[in-house]
Amino acid sequence: MTIKERVLATLAEIAEIDELRTNPDILLYEMNVLDSMKTVELMVALSDQFGLEISPAEFDRDHWSTPDKIVQYIEARVS
Repeated sequence: MTIKERVLATLAEIAEIDELRTNPDILLYEMNVLDSMKTVELMVALSDQFGLEISPAEFDRDHWSTPDKIVQYIEARVS
């Protein structure tokens, strides 16, 4: 499974919306897919899954606004 597939699967599970796997440009916050609690849950899940330290203090909503941007963020951190 690729990084992208893993991130999208985790996001879809936390948001409880499978469409996120096929629509990587959906605006997560504007469409109320993610809220603050789900964002923290996603950060913890991705941190555990990829062995990263993702702090809520470094969170930038613009970098996490779509599934594709989250994938790019995680890919950059893993590389």
